[in-house]
Amino acid sequence: MGRRAWLWGLALGLPLLAGGCATHLSTAGQPSVERAAESAAERAYRRLPPRPYTPDDWPVALDAHVYLPETSGDTRRPAALVVHGGGWQRRDPSDMEAIAERLAARGYVVANVAYRFAPDYRFPAQLHDLQVAMAWLHEHADDWRIDTSRIVGVGYSSGAHLVSLLSVLGAEGPLATPHGGEHTRLAAVLAGGLPSDLMKFDDGRLVVEFIGGTRAERPRAYALASPARHVDADTPPHFLFHGSLDSLVPVDHATDMYARLAANDVPAELYLQRLRGHISGFLTRDAAIEAGLAFLDQQLAQSGSQGQVRRFAP
Repeated sequence: MGRRAWLWGLALGLPLLAGGCATHLSTAGQPSVERAAESAAERAYRRLPPRPYTPDDWPVALDAHVYLPETSGDTRRPAALVVHGGGWQRRDPSDMEAIAERLAARGYVVANVAYRFAPDYRFPAQLHDLQVAMAWLHEHADDWRIDTSRIVGVGYSSGAHLVSLLSVLGAEGPLATPHGGEHTRLAAVLAGGLPSDLMKFDDGRLVVEFIGGTRAERPRAYALASPARHVDADTPPHFLFHGSLDSLVPVDHATDMYARLAANDVPAELYLQRLRGHISGFLTRDAAIEAGLAFLDQQLAQSGSQGQVRRFAP
């Protein structure tokens, strides 16, 4: 970690050591959870049996766990693409089950998805999986009453990396071919423990096996796979939460990503968890998720009041 990032961590960590449970920054000045008039009412929901979301000719059949909120009438609902962590090569959607349930109770149609693992499948195979998952959600928009302009991405660790990367490069640019396009656009992102810049890692096994080489061997792929390096004014709003003592994905991944979002006038919030590491930050995530849900709700409400997602504004 460089001196600038270390100073960032020190400055942001002092309030935590003073006794607060988190440092919560917002480009809007006041975090969304503090501006919410009242807690959102919870809804009943039902979970469908796991079903494949990939085309018949996909290299591996991948399942999605779908949750449908019980809402009256024919009003279209927001949706959430939920992606688990595990270093791009292990774990499964069950890790995100509790988060998927909270989203469904909040009124989101949820697709909690599996994806292909490294090293058998390397970048950008996992991004392609999410791109076809988005196409699948669009295909079922009428069946499940999804408002396709209000689909958000939610993930932790490598799952956070994939949804953030989808948000910046899924629809346009070098990673949009052959599975990307307009259907992959996200309205907002909730990302925990986000590895935002893969060039920061010291050629550790997980990243090398994900990319298929070291930084010296594949510098362009590392840069291409780093969400922070592609932030611009069209990047969708991001809510970031991160453990202040994370040693697997150091906190400067979050602070630098937040700084880039702010510099490009992208709505963003950064929730730094007091004295938490990578795993403990996920296990004690409840307050961060509640704050993140308030952020998503506010971003979708604002986009709805404008008649379109902020990202598409001319």
